[in-house]
Amino acid sequence: MSVIDEPEQEQTAQEQTTQEQTTQEQTTQEQAAEVPQGHPRILALANQKGGVGKTTTAINLGTALAAIGERVLIVDLDPQGNASTGLGIDRRNRSCSTYDVLIGESSLREAVVSTAVPRLHIAPSTMDLSGLELELGTTPGRAFKLRDAIGALNNNVSPDADYTYVLIDCPPSLNLLTVNAMAASDAILVPLQCEFFALEGLSQLLQTVEQVRSTLNPTLSIHGIVLTMFDSRNNLSNQVVADVRQFMGEKVYKTMIPRNVRISEAPSYGKPVLVYDLKCVGSEAYLRLATEVIQRERELRTTH
Repeated sequence: MSVIDEPEQEQTAQEQTTQEQTTQEQTTQEQAAEVPQGHPRILALANQKGGVGKTTTAINLGTALAAIGERVLIVDLDPQGNASTGLGIDRRNRSCSTYDVLIGESSLREAVVSTAVPRLHIAPSTMDLSGLELELGTTPGRAFKLRDAIGALNNNVSPDADYTYVLIDCPPSLNLLTVNAMAASDAILVPLQCEFFALEGLSQLLQTVEQVRSTLNPTLSIHGIVLTMFDSRNNLSNQVVADVRQFMGEKVYKTMIPRNVRISEAPSYGKPVLVYDLKCVGSEAYLRLATEVIQRERELRTTH
């Protein structure tokens, strides 16, 4: 499938139209890789399937990025608010949420809450988000509400208070909330569970990314696909890994997140697994993933 076509191509004697396409793709990548001073790098964690590890990845990737010195904001766009709960934010402490931001009643800075992890903050969500689509109706620019809010995030703040990364935890559906996230993002990070229907769901997501790219956000790209809940003892898991790597090639991160009981336990304590049990295999995997994400970011900025 050619929704994502960013591998470098050797120069061949092709038709002019093909050369123009290649030039256009390179320009798009350059724009995506150029981060203006004070502008955070924005990654949306998206997959319309539920239970694939979006929220767990948002929490733990955010924690790992913060641990290596980045200043990270997680934007919880899921009405269930699991990212907020998983970082220990009590529902009673969500008087200002992402809902208030998207309807224009608050700035994103006003919704931000600090977490127990240094350099990691979250804009929490509430169930009010579930009615946002009806509430905004046909409001002009409704797909750009989050983009505009993030655009003002680092305005008039000291250099040590600005964010270098914004991770958006999307709901498990392709609705207005997810479209807002894609319209606001530089790239999409796709958590993919190692199970039978993984590729089917991925195809649908890639079609949506292509639609958003052609209508709302021309620089949107797939940052990478992270395989989650991997069990090496399971033949199906191994087959899914092989299929996804064949289908998506270099877009698939080398790091795979294993099935790990400590990852499952951590949210009930309101902690990322890296805080709950730093030495477990799940924590080690998320630290490797963060390193790989940073490496891809460097490659984006240096190869163009």
